[in-house]
Amino acid sequence: MSAPTTASTQAERTLTLNEVGPAKRASRPDEVVVAVSPAFSDPFTKTIVDVPHAEVIRQILAGIEEQGVHARVIKVWDTADLAAVAHTGARLSGSGVSIGLLSRGTAMIHQRDLPRLSNLELFPQSPLLDAEVFRRIGSNAAQYAKGESPAPVPTRNDQMARPRWQAKAALLHLKEYECIVAGRRPVEVEPVISRG
Repeated sequence: MSAPTTASTQAERTLTLNEVGPAKRASRPDEVVVAVSPAFSDPFTKTIVDVPHAEVIRQILAGIEEQGVHARVIKVWDTADLAAVAHTGARLSGSGVSIGLLSRGTAMIHQRDLPRLSNLELFPQSPLLDAEVFRRIGSNAAQYAKGESPAPVPTRNDQMARPRWQAKAALLHLKEYECIVAGRRPVEVEPVISRG
């Protein structure tokens, strides 16, 4: 695994999600869908702790590709609930495995045959997620897609993260919900990562 990217390198990258068309269920058994929430990349461009969305997507896609699995990115417009975003992605994924991402950085690995509120792995403390963790999330999702049972991604735990970040998380949550387009179906997007 490569070393995390420095903040100065991260700041040079920008992410654009170009709409390709309606997101459809795929038949590729070696696919992981990365499902992002309505505000991911536009209007928000960074997680709650300023990890650029370009770096989040870059690392997740690298983790998936390192396992020899295909990745597809979709944008879910009609909800900003992490479980619903991830479950939507899982239902559209050829392998049945997806990664759900909220704009603030909260993430979940989901599987099609699980109930919506269940998951394979949950990463609720977005202030503690960095580039290395996002890459491992991608890698684990790809391993699940291949039928493997990887060890859960190790994450830090900070009991003070919630009180320290709760106000900002609440504001980001409200802004995310303002971006919901009720009734709009998910769309497939092409992530374009550019420098400066």
